[in-house]
Amino acid sequence: MDDLFGQGPGNDDDGSDETPSAGGSATGRNTQPRSPLAVRMRPRTLDDVVGQQHLLGQGSPLRQLAAGTDAVGPAGPASLILWGPPGTGKTTLAHVIAKGKGRKFVELSAITAGVKDVRRVMDDALTARDLYKTTTVLFLDEIHRFNKAQQDALLPGVENRWVVLVAATTENPSFSVVSPLLSRSLLLTLKPLTDADIEGLLQRAVTDERGLNGKVELSAEALGHLVRLSGGDARRALTALEAAAGVAFGDADDADTDSPVNVELKHTERALDVAAVRYDRAGDQHYDVASAFIKSVRGSDVDAALHYLARMLEAGEDPRFIARRIVISAAEDVGMADPTALQTAVAAAQAVQLIGMPEGRIVLAEAVVHLATAPKSNAAYMGINKAIADVRAGLGNGIPAHLRDSHYPGSKQLGHGKGYKYAHDAPHSVASQQYPPDDLVGRDYYEPTANGAERDIAVRLERLRKIIRGT
Repeated sequence: MDDLFGQGPGNDDDGSDETPSAGGSATGRNTQPRSPLAVRMRPRTLDDVVGQQHLLGQGSPLRQLAAGTDAVGPAGPASLILWGPPGTGKTTLAHVIAKGKGRKFVELSAITAGVKDVRRVMDDALTARDLYKTTTVLFLDEIHRFNKAQQDALLPGVENRWVVLVAATTENPSFSVVSPLLSRSLLLTLKPLTDADIEGLLQRAVTDERGLNGKVELSAEALGHLVRLSGGDARRALTALEAAAGVAFGDADDADTDSPVNVELKHTERALDVAAVRYDRAGDQHYDVASAFIKSVRGSDVDAALHYLARMLEAGEDPRFIARRIVISAAEDVGMADPTALQTAVAAAQAVQLIGMPEGRIVLAEAVVHLATAPKSNAAYMGINKAIADVRAGLGNGIPAHLRDSHYPGSKQLGHGKGYKYAHDAPHSVASQQYPPDDLVGRDYYEPTANGAERDIAVRLERLRKIIRGT
Protein backbone atom coordinates (compact mmCIF):
# COMPACT_ATOMS: atom_id res chain seq x y z
CA MET A 1 0.00 0.00 0.00
CA ASP A 2 1.44 3.41 -0.91
CA ASP A 3 1.77 6.29 1.51
CA LEU A 4 -0.92 6.32 4.19
CA PHE A 5 -1.29 10.08 4.09
CA GLY A 6 -0.82 10.77 0.37
CA GLN A 7 -0.16 9.21 -3.00
CA GLY A 8 3.58 9.50 -3.22
CA PRO A 9 6.51 11.89 -3.25
CA GLY A 10 6.41 15.20 -4.98
CA ASN A 11 2.67 15.35 -5.54
CA ASP A 12 2.17 18.85 -4.20
CA ASP A 13 3.98 22.13 -3.73
CA ASP A 14 3.55 22.66 -0.01
CA GLY A 15 6.83 21.19 1.10
CA SER A 16 5.27 17.89 2.11
CA ASP A 17 7.51 15.50 0.15
CA GLU A 18 8.15 12.15 1.74
CA THR A 19 11.36 11.33 3.51
CA PRO A 20 12.83 7.80 3.81
CA SER A 21 12.03 5.83 6.92
CA ALA A 22 14.02 2.74 7.81
CA GLY A 23 11.53 1.28 10.19
CA GLY A 24 8.22 2.25 8.64
CA SER A 25 5.60 4.42 10.28
CA ALA A 26 4.11 4.34 13.72
CA THR A 27 0.93 2.90 12.26
CA GLY A 28 2.52 -0.48 11.68
CA ARG A 29 2.41 -0.24 7.86
CA ASN A 30 5.34 0.33 5.58
CA THR A 31 4.60 3.97 5.09
CA GLN A 32 6.88 6.94 4.93
CA PRO A 33 6.29 9.95 7.18
CA ARG A 34 5.40 13.25 5.60
CA SER A 35 4.47 16.72 6.70
CA PRO A 36 1.57 16.94 9.16
CA LEU A 37 -1.89 16.62 7.70
CA ALA A 38 -2.72 20.19 8.70
CA VAL A 39 0.21 21.42 6.60
CA ARG A 40 -0.58 19.27 3.58
CA MET A 41 -4.22 20.34 3.60
CA ARG A 42 -3.37 24.03 3.73
CA PRO A 43 -5.38 25.78 0.99
CA ARG A 44 -3.52 26.94 -2.10
CA THR A 45 -6.08 29.54 -3.14
CA LEU A 46 -8.61 31.71 -1.36
CA ASP A 47 -11.40 29.60 -2.89
CA ASP A 48 -10.14 26.62 -0.85
CA VAL A 49 -10.24 28.51 2.46
CA VAL A 50 -12.82 27.21 4.93
CA GLY A 51 -14.88 29.86 6.70
CA GLN A 52 -14.14 33.61 6.78
CA GLN A 53 -16.47 34.23 3.86
CA HIS A 54 -17.12 37.72 5.22
CA LEU A 55 -13.52 38.55 4.20
CA LEU A 56 -13.36 36.70 0.89
CA GLY A 57 -15.92 38.40 -1.31
CA GLN A 58 -15.06 39.49 -4.84
CA GLY A 59 -12.93 42.64 -4.78
CA SER A 60 -12.12 42.28 -1.08
CA PRO A 61 -8.70 43.40 0.18
CA LEU A 62 -7.63 39.79 0.66
CA ARG A 63 -8.48 38.89 -2.93
CA GLN A 64 -6.66 41.95 -4.21
CA LEU A 65 -3.56 41.09 -2.23
CA ALA A 66 -3.69 37.44 -3.29
CA ALA A 67 -3.96 38.60 -6.91
CA GLY A 68 -0.88 40.77 -6.50
CA THR A 69 -2.59 44.17 -6.18
CA ASP A 70 -2.71 46.57 -3.25
CA ALA A 71 -5.62 46.35 -0.86
CA VAL A 72 -8.17 49.14 -1.10
CA GLY A 73 -6.67 50.67 -4.20
CA PRO A 74 -3.13 51.76 -5.04
CA ALA A 75 -3.00 54.26 -2.19
CA GLY A 76 -4.50 51.92 0.39
CA PRO A 77 -2.63 49.89 3.01
CA ALA A 78 -0.85 46.88 1.56
CA SER A 79 -0.23 45.28 4.96
CA LEU A 80 -2.66 43.30 7.06
CA ILE A 81 -3.23 42.50 10.70
CA LEU A 82 -5.25 39.33 11.10
CA TRP A 83 -6.99 39.06 14.45
CA GLY A 84 -8.78 35.88 15.47
CA PRO A 85 -8.74 32.71 17.58
CA PRO A 86 -6.20 29.93 16.93
CA GLY A 87 -6.83 27.67 13.97
CA THR A 88 -9.05 30.07 12.03
CA GLY A 89 -6.74 30.50 9.04
CA LYS A 90 -4.34 33.35 9.80
CA THR A 91 -1.24 31.45 8.66
CA THR A 92 -3.14 29.97 5.73
CA LEU A 93 -4.15 33.39 4.44
CA ALA A 94 -0.55 34.57 4.67
CA HIS A 95 0.64 31.60 2.58
CA VAL A 96 -2.06 32.17 -0.04
CA ILE A 97 -1.15 35.85 -0.34
CA ALA A 98 2.51 34.88 -0.72
CA LYS A 99 1.73 32.66 -3.71
CA GLY A 100 0.92 35.72 -5.82
CA LYS A 101 3.07 36.52 -8.81
CA GLY A 102 6.43 38.05 -7.94
CA ARG A 103 6.17 37.26 -4.23
CA LYS A 104 8.69 35.89 -1.73
CA PHE A 105 7.48 34.49 1.60
CA VAL A 106 9.36 35.11 4.84
CA GLU A 107 8.05 33.96 8.22
CA LEU A 108 9.05 35.25 11.64
CA SER A 109 7.73 34.37 15.07
CA ALA A 110 7.45 37.15 17.60
CA ILE A 111 8.42 34.63 20.27
CA THR A 112 11.96 34.14 18.92
CA ALA A 113 12.64 37.07 16.55
CA GLY A 114 14.22 40.34 17.64
CA VAL A 115 14.86 43.78 16.19
CA LYS A 116 17.97 42.52 14.33
CA ASP A 117 15.92 39.82 12.60
CA VAL A 118 13.30 42.36 11.54
CA ARG A 119 15.91 44.76 10.15
CA ARG A 120 17.62 41.96 8.25
CA VAL A 121 14.31 41.01 6.61
CA MET A 122 13.72 44.66 5.71
CA ASP A 123 17.16 44.99 4.12
CA ASP A 124 16.69 41.78 2.14
CA ALA A 125 13.21 42.89 1.08
CA LEU A 126 14.51 46.23 -0.18
CA THR A 127 17.19 44.44 -2.20
CA ALA A 128 14.66 41.95 -3.62
CA ARG A 129 12.35 44.77 -4.64
CA ASP A 130 15.00 46.95 -6.29
CA LEU A 131 17.08 44.24 -7.99
CA TYR A 132 14.60 41.45 -8.71
CA LYS A 133 11.23 43.24 -8.72
CA THR A 134 10.06 40.78 -6.06
CA THR A 135 7.72 41.70 -3.22
CA THR A 136 8.46 40.15 0.15
CA VAL A 137 5.48 38.94 2.16
CA LEU A 138 6.52 38.99 5.82
CA PHE A 139 4.33 36.81 7.99
CA LEU A 140 4.77 37.73 11.64
CA ASP A 141 3.03 35.35 13.99
CA GLU A 142 1.90 36.53 17.44
CA ILE A 143 2.77 40.16 16.86
CA HIS A 144 1.25 41.02 20.25
CA ARG A 145 4.41 39.52 21.80
CA PHE A 146 6.56 42.20 20.15
CA ASN A 147 7.40 45.15 22.37
CA LYS A 148 7.13 48.76 21.16
CA ALA A 149 10.71 48.94 19.91
CA GLN A 150 10.34 45.73 17.91
CA GLN A 151 7.08 46.90 16.36
CA ASP A 152 8.60 50.29 15.54
CA ALA A 153 11.30 48.46 13.57
CA LEU A 154 8.58 47.30 11.18
CA LEU A 155 7.38 50.80 10.36
CA PRO A 156 9.88 51.80 7.63
CA GLY A 157 9.28 48.62 5.65
CA VAL A 158 5.52 48.86 5.97
CA GLU A 159 5.30 52.58 5.22
CA ASN A 160 7.64 52.43 2.20
CA ARG A 161 6.15 49.18 0.90
CA TRP A 162 9.38 47.23 1.16
CA VAL A 163 7.30 44.37 2.53
CA VAL A 164 3.71 43.27 2.63
CA LEU A 165 3.31 42.64 6.34
CA VAL A 166 0.79 40.01 7.33
CA ALA A 167 0.73 40.01 11.13
CA ALA A 168 -1.32 37.52 13.12
CA THR A 169 -2.56 37.93 16.66
CA THR A 170 -5.04 36.32 19.01
CA GLU A 171 -5.27 39.48 21.15
CA ASN A 172 -7.08 42.73 20.46
CA PRO A 173 -4.69 44.78 18.25
CA SER A 174 -6.09 48.01 19.68
CA PHE A 175 -4.27 47.16 22.90
CA SER A 176 -1.33 45.09 21.65
CA VAL A 177 -0.19 46.83 18.44
CA VAL A 178 1.32 50.33 18.37
CA SER A 179 -0.86 53.01 16.81
CA PRO A 180 1.50 53.94 13.92
CA LEU A 181 1.64 50.34 12.73
CA LEU A 182 -2.09 49.86 13.23
CA SER A 183 -2.91 52.96 11.17
CA ARG A 184 -0.71 51.77 8.28
CA SER A 185 -2.32 48.33 8.14
CA LEU A 186 -5.72 46.93 7.39
CA LEU A 187 -7.25 45.16 10.39
CA LEU A 188 -9.27 42.05 9.49
CA THR A 189 -11.15 40.09 12.14
CA LEU A 190 -11.40 36.33 11.65
CA LYS A 191 -14.36 34.47 13.12
CA PRO A 192 -14.24 31.04 14.81
CA LEU A 193 -14.99 28.23 12.39
CA THR A 194 -18.46 26.71 12.70
CA ASP A 195 -19.12 23.01 13.24
CA ALA A 196 -20.19 22.81 9.60
CA ASP A 197 -16.88 24.35 8.51
CA ILE A 198 -14.87 21.83 10.55
CA GLU A 199 -16.98 18.92 9.35
CA GLY A 200 -16.48 19.88 5.72
CA LEU A 201 -12.74 20.29 6.28
CA LEU A 202 -12.41 16.82 7.84
CA GLN A 203 -14.42 15.18 5.07
CA ARG A 204 -12.26 16.89 2.48
CA ALA A 205 -9.10 15.72 4.25
CA VAL A 206 -10.34 12.12 4.15
CA THR A 207 -10.79 12.12 0.36
CA ASP A 208 -8.23 14.66 -0.89
CA GLU A 209 -5.08 13.23 -2.45
CA ARG A 210 -3.00 15.58 -0.32
CA GLY A 211 -4.71 14.24 2.78
CA LEU A 212 -5.74 10.66 3.54
CA ASN A 213 -6.48 10.02 -0.13
CA GLY A 214 -9.59 7.88 0.47
CA LYS A 215 -7.65 5.29 2.48
CA VAL A 216 -9.94 5.68 5.48
CA GLU A 217 -13.66 5.93 6.08
CA LEU A 218 -14.74 8.15 8.95
CA SER A 219 -17.79 7.04 10.91
CA ALA A 220 -20.45 9.60 11.82
CA GLU A 221 -19.70 9.17 15.54
CA ALA A 222 -15.98 9.68 15.03
CA LEU A 223 -16.63 12.71 12.83
CA GLY A 224 -18.92 14.24 15.44
CA HIS A 225 -16.37 13.62 18.19
CA LEU A 226 -13.59 15.29 16.22
CA VAL A 227 -15.80 18.28 15.43
CA ARG A 228 -16.75 18.73 19.09
CA LEU A 229 -13.19 18.52 20.33
CA SER A 230 -11.83 20.89 17.70
CA GLY A 231 -13.34 23.94 19.36
CA GLY A 232 -13.52 25.69 16.00
CA ASP A 233 -9.76 25.16 15.46
CA ALA A 234 -9.03 23.70 12.02
CA ARG A 235 -5.45 22.77 12.87
CA ARG A 236 -6.56 20.89 15.99
CA ALA A 237 -9.25 19.05 14.03
CA LEU A 238 -6.85 17.87 11.31
CA THR A 239 -4.19 16.85 13.84
CA ALA A 240 -6.78 14.82 15.73
CA LEU A 241 -7.97 13.17 12.51
CA GLU A 242 -4.43 12.21 11.59
CA ALA A 243 -3.83 10.68 15.02
CA ALA A 244 -7.11 8.74 14.91
CA ALA A 245 -6.28 7.43 11.43
CA GLY A 246 -2.92 6.25 12.73
CA VAL A 247 -4.62 4.31 15.53
CA ALA A 248 -7.11 2.78 13.08
CA PHE A 249 -4.33 1.62 10.75
CA GLY A 250 -2.49 0.15 13.71
CA ASP A 251 -5.57 -1.96 14.53
CA ALA A 252 -5.91 -3.03 10.89
CA ASP A 253 -2.40 -4.36 10.28
CA ASP A 254 -3.67 -7.74 9.16
CA ALA A 255 -6.67 -6.45 7.25
CA ASP A 256 -7.09 -6.16 3.48
CA THR A 257 -4.62 -3.41 2.51
CA ASP A 258 -6.65 -2.48 -0.57
CA SER A 259 -9.81 -1.59 1.37
CA PRO A 260 -10.33 1.69 3.24
CA VAL A 261 -9.80 1.43 6.97
CA ASN A 262 -12.72 2.43 9.17
CA VAL A 263 -11.97 5.18 11.67
CA GLU A 264 -14.46 4.75 14.49
CA LEU A 265 -15.26 6.56 17.74
CA LYS A 266 -12.99 4.26 19.74
CA HIS A 267 -10.04 5.26 17.55
CA THR A 268 -10.60 8.97 18.14
CA GLU A 269 -10.92 8.36 21.89
CA ARG A 270 -7.68 6.38 22.04
CA ALA A 271 -5.82 8.83 19.84
CA LEU A 272 -6.88 11.88 21.82
CA ASP A 273 -7.15 10.25 25.24
CA VAL A 274 -10.48 12.06 25.66
CA ALA A 275 -13.70 10.14 26.18
CA ALA A 276 -16.55 11.06 23.89
CA VAL A 277 -19.20 13.01 25.76
CA ARG A 278 -22.70 12.10 24.70
CA TYR A 279 -24.07 15.54 24.09
CA ASP A 280 -26.24 16.71 21.24
CA ARG A 281 -26.17 20.51 21.18
CA ALA A 282 -29.50 20.56 19.37
CA GLY A 283 -31.16 17.64 21.17
CA ASP A 284 -32.17 16.19 24.52
CA GLN A 285 -28.69 16.04 26.02
CA HIS A 286 -28.28 19.78 25.49
CA TYR A 287 -31.38 20.49 27.54
CA ASP A 288 -30.90 17.69 30.06
CA VAL A 289 -27.35 18.63 31.01
CA ALA A 290 -28.19 22.34 31.12
CA SER A 291 -31.18 21.56 33.33
CA ALA A 292 -29.07 19.43 35.68
CA PHE A 293 -26.49 22.21 35.80
CA ILE A 294 -28.97 24.90 36.84
CA LYS A 295 -30.71 22.64 39.36
CA SER A 296 -27.36 21.78 40.93
CA VAL A 297 -26.55 25.48 41.32
CA ARG A 298 -30.02 26.11 42.77
CA GLY A 299 -29.57 23.17 45.14
CA SER A 300 -26.21 24.54 46.36
CA ASP A 301 -24.28 21.42 45.22
CA VAL A 302 -21.17 23.15 43.95
CA ASP A 303 -19.43 19.89 43.01
CA ALA A 304 -22.28 18.65 40.83
CA ALA A 305 -22.57 22.10 39.26
CA LEU A 306 -18.87 22.06 38.32
CA HIS A 307 -19.26 18.55 36.88
CA TYR A 308 -22.08 19.61 34.57
CA LEU A 309 -20.15 22.77 33.64
CA ALA A 310 -17.15 20.63 32.66
CA ARG A 311 -19.42 18.24 30.77
CA MET A 312 -20.86 21.05 28.67
CA LEU A 313 -17.47 22.62 28.00
CA GLU A 314 -15.82 19.34 27.02
CA ALA A 315 -18.70 18.59 24.67
CA GLY A 316 -18.09 21.87 22.85
CA GLU A 317 -21.09 23.80 24.19
CA ASP A 318 -21.05 27.51 23.39
CA PRO A 319 -19.63 29.17 26.55
CA ARG A 320 -21.84 32.18 25.90
CA PHE A 321 -24.91 29.97 26.31
CA ILE A 322 -23.56 28.76 29.66
CA ALA A 323 -22.83 32.34 30.73
CA ARG A 324 -26.38 33.41 29.91
CA ARG A 325 -27.79 30.59 32.02
CA ILE A 326 -25.57 31.65 34.92
CA VAL A 327 -26.83 35.24 34.71
CA ILE A 328 -30.43 34.03 34.80
CA SER A 329 -29.71 31.76 37.76
CA ALA A 330 -28.09 34.61 39.67
CA ALA A 331 -31.31 36.63 39.51
CA GLU A 332 -33.78 33.76 39.75
CA ASP A 333 -32.20 31.52 42.38
CA VAL A 334 -29.82 33.68 44.41
CA GLY A 335 -31.58 37.00 44.06
CA MET A 336 -31.44 39.46 46.92
CA ALA A 337 -30.04 36.86 49.32
CA ASP A 338 -26.70 37.83 47.75
CA PRO A 339 -27.05 40.80 45.37
CA THR A 340 -23.37 40.51 44.38
CA ALA A 341 -24.06 37.18 42.64
CA LEU A 342 -25.67 38.95 39.68
CA GLN A 343 -22.67 41.26 39.42
CA THR A 344 -20.36 38.25 39.31
CA ALA A 345 -22.53 36.52 36.70
CA VAL A 346 -22.71 39.56 34.40
CA ALA A 347 -18.97 40.14 34.76
CA ALA A 348 -18.35 36.48 33.87
CA ALA A 349 -20.53 36.73 30.76
CA GLN A 350 -18.64 39.82 29.61
CA ALA A 351 -15.27 38.24 30.37
CA VAL A 352 -16.09 35.09 28.40
CA GLN A 353 -17.10 37.25 25.44
CA LEU A 354 -13.81 39.15 25.76
CA ILE A 355 -11.27 36.38 26.26
CA GLY A 356 -12.99 33.31 24.81
CA MET A 357 -11.90 29.75 25.48
CA PRO A 358 -10.07 27.92 26.98
CA GLU A 359 -9.39 30.61 29.62
CA GLY A 360 -13.11 31.36 29.78
CA ARG A 361 -13.64 28.13 31.70
CA ILE A 362 -11.87 29.67 34.71
CA VAL A 363 -14.21 32.65 34.74
CA LEU A 364 -17.28 30.44 34.39
CA ALA A 365 -16.09 28.18 37.20
CA GLU A 366 -15.66 31.16 39.55
CA ALA A 367 -19.19 32.36 38.81
CA VAL A 368 -20.61 28.84 39.33
CA VAL A 369 -18.85 28.47 42.67
CA HIS A 370 -20.15 31.87 43.80
CA LEU A 371 -23.74 31.08 42.86
CA ALA A 372 -23.76 27.50 44.14
CA THR A 373 -22.36 28.45 47.57
CA ALA A 374 -24.43 31.65 47.96
CA PRO A 375 -27.61 31.85 50.07
CA LYS A 376 -30.67 31.40 47.90
CA SER A 377 -33.85 33.42 47.45
CA ASN A 378 -36.39 33.50 44.65
CA ALA A 379 -38.44 36.22 46.34
CA ALA A 380 -37.76 38.86 43.66
CA TYR A 381 -38.58 36.31 40.94
CA MET A 382 -41.82 35.31 42.65
CA GLY A 383 -42.65 38.97 43.26
CA ILE A 384 -42.56 39.96 39.60
CA ASN A 385 -44.56 36.85 38.68
CA LYS A 386 -47.33 37.81 41.13
CA ALA A 387 -47.32 41.41 39.88
CA ILE A 388 -47.61 40.24 36.27
CA ALA A 389 -50.45 37.90 37.20
CA ASP A 390 -52.41 40.83 38.69
CA VAL A 391 -51.81 42.98 35.61
CA ARG A 392 -53.02 40.17 33.34
CA ALA A 393 -56.08 39.80 35.56
CA GLY A 394 -56.97 43.45 34.93
CA LEU A 395 -56.02 44.78 38.36
CA GLY A 396 -54.28 48.12 38.84
CA ASN A 397 -56.82 50.59 37.54
CA GLY A 398 -55.38 54.03 36.84
CA ILE A 399 -52.58 55.93 38.54
CA PRO A 400 -53.09 58.13 41.64
CA ALA A 401 -53.42 61.77 40.51
CA HIS A 402 -50.61 63.02 42.73
CA LEU A 403 -48.14 60.65 40.97
CA ARG A 404 -49.05 61.70 37.43
CA ASP A 405 -46.86 63.90 35.25
CA SER A 406 -47.50 67.59 35.86
CA HIS A 407 -44.99 69.14 33.47
CA TYR A 408 -47.02 69.48 30.29
CA PRO A 409 -49.45 72.44 29.74
CA GLY A 410 -52.88 71.89 31.29
CA SER A 411 -51.79 69.03 33.57
CA LYS A 412 -52.16 71.05 36.74
CA GLN A 413 -55.74 71.94 35.83
CA LEU A 414 -56.39 68.19 35.80
CA GLY A 415 -55.02 67.89 39.33
CA HIS A 416 -51.87 66.08 38.29
CA GLY A 417 -49.16 66.26 40.94
CA LYS A 418 -51.38 67.95 43.49
CA GLY A 419 -50.57 66.74 46.99
CA TYR A 420 -47.43 64.87 45.93
CA LYS A 421 -44.91 64.55 48.76
CA TYR A 422 -41.26 64.77 47.72
CA ALA A 423 -39.65 61.84 49.52
CA HIS A 424 -36.39 63.66 50.25
CA ASP A 425 -38.26 66.28 52.27
CA ALA A 426 -39.51 63.65 54.72
CA PRO A 427 -37.54 62.16 57.64
CA HIS A 428 -35.18 59.41 56.42
CA SER A 429 -36.33 60.28 52.82
CA VAL A 430 -39.45 58.13 53.23
CA ALA A 431 -42.85 59.89 52.93
CA SER A 432 -46.25 58.55 53.91
CA GLN A 433 -48.41 58.51 50.78
CA GLN A 434 -50.20 56.18 48.37
CA TYR A 435 -48.16 54.80 45.45
CA PRO A 436 -50.15 51.86 44.00
CA PRO A 437 -53.54 52.14 42.26
CA ASP A 438 -56.55 52.13 44.57
CA ASP A 439 -57.39 48.47 43.99
CA LEU A 440 -53.87 47.30 44.86
CA VAL A 441 -53.34 49.23 48.11
CA GLY A 442 -51.86 46.89 50.70
CA ARG A 443 -50.89 44.18 48.17
CA ASP A 444 -47.46 42.65 48.97
CA TYR A 445 -45.53 41.22 46.03
CA TYR A 446 -42.01 40.98 47.41
CA GLU A 447 -41.74 38.71 50.44
CA PRO A 448 -38.08 38.43 51.45
CA THR A 449 -36.73 35.24 52.96
CA ALA A 450 -34.58 34.92 56.06
CA ASN A 451 -31.60 33.86 53.93
CA GLY A 452 -28.40 35.87 53.54
CA ALA A 453 -28.77 39.59 52.91
CA GLU A 454 -32.56 39.29 52.74
CA ARG A 455 -32.70 38.76 56.48
CA ASP A 456 -31.73 42.41 56.98
CA ILE A 457 -33.86 43.52 54.02
CA ALA A 458 -36.94 41.95 55.62
CA VAL A 459 -36.55 44.04 58.77
CA ARG A 460 -36.04 47.25 56.79
CA LEU A 461 -38.91 46.46 54.43
CA GLU A 462 -41.35 46.04 57.33
CA ARG A 463 -40.47 49.51 58.64
CA LEU A 464 -40.69 51.06 55.16
CA ARG A 465 -44.14 49.63 54.52
CA LYS A 466 -45.45 50.92 57.87
CA ILE A 467 -44.22 54.45 57.16
CA ILE A 468 -45.38 54.56 53.52
CA ARG A 469 -48.80 53.10 54.29
CA GLY A 470 -49.22 55.15 57.47
CA THR A 471 -49.84 52.09 59.60
